[in-house]
Parts: sequence; structure tokens; C-alpha cells
Amino acid sequence: MTTLTSRFAAVTAAVVLGFGGLTACSTDNVDCTTSACTVTFDRGVEAESSVLGVDVKLVGVENGQVKLDVGGTVVSVPVDGSSQANGFDISVQKVTDAEVVVRIQTS
Repeated sequence: MTTLTSRFAAVTAAVVLGFGGLTACSTDNVDCTTSACTVTFDRGVEAESSVLGVDVKLVGVENGQVKLDVGGTVVSVPVDGSSQANGFDISVQKVTDAEVVVRIQTS
């Protein structure tokens, strides 16, 4: 019985850990690893995602700067540049008329 209990505990732990990585991001426009997510925001709509436990919203793009609300803190990130907010490193990977792609990772 001890062996069966040990196997059950190991399988349960593996399942919990496996699903834990999947819950880091909550939307279809997000691609995540354990410590970073790439988010594709559609422009012209209220674009928002939950990423690594924090809400991230696209505020706008103006004069080569992407404005994001990261957990209630608005940060401007230069196109093809990076910035920090609320313990995250944020970089803008691409800006087009249709979308904005940013990478958010833990600092």
C-alpha cells in the first residue's frame, strides 16, 4: 500500500505542477514560459490580458512609445526598446497598424 500511495502522490504532484505552468497566462493572445510571456494586443479595441498574475492593458501607441497599464502602473516603452514596471521587464517586439507585440518577464 505504501508504494501505491507514493505513486499517487508523485502523479498528483506532477499534474499540479504541469497545470501550474499553464495558468501563468489566461488568454489566447498570450504565449508563455514559466517566467515570461509574449502578448499580442489588437489595436483599436480595449486590449487586455492577464499575464504572470497581473493585468496588462494596451493604453495606446504614440510618437514611438507604447503605453501599457501593468497592474495599475502606466509605463511607456519605446518601440524596439524596454522598460520596467511592478517587477517586470517589458519590451516591445513589434508594432503594426493592426497589433502590438510585447514581451513581459519577471525581473
